[in-house]
Amino acid sequence: MWVVVMFDLPVDTKEARRAYTLFRKKLLQDGFARMQYSVYIRHCASRENADVHIQRVEANVPGDGEVRALTITDKQYERMHVFWGKRRKPPENPPLQLELF
Repeated sequence: MWVVVMFDLPVDTKEARRAYTLFRKKLLQDGFARMQYSVYIRHCASRENADVHIQRVEANVPGDGEVRALTITDKQYERMHVFWGKRRKPPENPPLQLELF
C-alpha cells in the first residue's frame, strides 16, 4: 500500500515558509520521499500501517493551506502512467522488499 500526500501551503510570509519547511521535514523524517513538487509518497506494509502515517501527517498540518492524503494499493501504483521529457528522470521503482525501521 502507498500513502500519497499532496499539499498546497502558503509561503508568502516568513512564518508561513517556516511552517512549510517544518511540515516537509516531518514528512521526510517519517519516511516519505518526494515524488514531485508538493507530492510525497511512502510505501506501507498494510492498511493499519498506512493509517498510522496518515495520523502523523494530520498531526503536523500547518494552520494555513491544504493537505490531502490518499492511499493506493501496489496494483494501482503499478498502473500509474508517467510521462517525462528527454531531460527528465525515469519514475522511481517500488521497493523490492519490506523496509524495517
